[in-house]
Amino acid sequence: MSINSFSPLTSLLIYFGAITLGLALLVWSADKFVQGSASIARSLGMSTLMIGLTIVALGTSAPEMLVSSTAALAGSQGIAIGNAIGSNIANIGLVLGVTALIAALPVTSMMKRQEIPTMVIITLLAGILLIDQYLSVVDGMILVSGILVLMFLLIKKSKHHSDDNALAHEVEELEILSLGQGIFWFVLALTILLISSKTLVWGATGIARTFGVSEVIIGLTIVAIGTSLPELAASVASALKGHHDLAIGNVVGSNILNLLAVLSLPGLLAPTAIEPAVLYRDYLVMLGLTLLMALFAISRIF
Repeated sequence: MSINSFSPLTSLLIYFGAITLGLALLVWSADKFVQGSASIARSLGMSTLMIGLTIVALGTSAPEMLVSSTAALAGSQGIAIGNAIGSNIANIGLVLGVTALIAALPVTSMMKRQEIPTMVIITLLAGILLIDQYLSVVDGMILVSGILVLMFLLIKKSKHHSDDNALAHEVEELEILSLGQGIFWFVLALTILLISSKTLVWGATGIARTFGVSEVIIGLTIVAIGTSLPELAASVASALKGHHDLAIGNVVGSNILNLLAVLSLPGLLAPTAIEPAVLYRDYLVMLGLTLLMALFAISRIF
């Protein structure tokens, strides 16, 4: 039975249900994916530091990456691009904004000198690549190469500051499973990640068609905010527990990976033209919030 055989209201409820179910399964399976991957890596002898810099760092962006990949392969590149840009807007405006209302957020000198300037530079780089209003394979390769450069610099820096590495501490807080359990949860979580991302993209595409709006708008709003809710919950929980320093670091790291790992996928998988509004409206909003965050951090307004 086709979805078109239902009434418009019933179809709309089905689409929203698919989005809600997809988001819920994405959040749950992403945690299990990281735990399973980390357990396998630990069983194979990988160090805590390397697990933190690779599996945990990229694994926490798995929902956004899979949603963008699924959307791009399904011909809904607008959702993929909107997801990357919208997630950065939501991370700063929603996640960081709400967390800052709960408690003052300290900014370390290291973050002022390295992490925040890196986020600004990568945001400007993304703008340069998008200025021709086309996301190409070359653009995707440039962004992906940024991940490799970033990982190299992080590993190099962490060898001298391993005690202060937040990602390594996150690994230590994970429940490490046996190799067999790790493989089980890795396979199960990856399967659910793939299914839930397809479910979410299907629902989001259906909503866009029902209301006759651009898929970019759906990616910027429903999908982006939905995939940012775990970061919001984690940042608020950290602030309430007194771990105020984690909020800005999580937002900066997530925004960097959204541009390098998530925005690159539509270019690599399905190169596409970009609506002018994406560059002159959405990107400029993201850039403005990024620069405002950097200004607040330097001025210690947080």
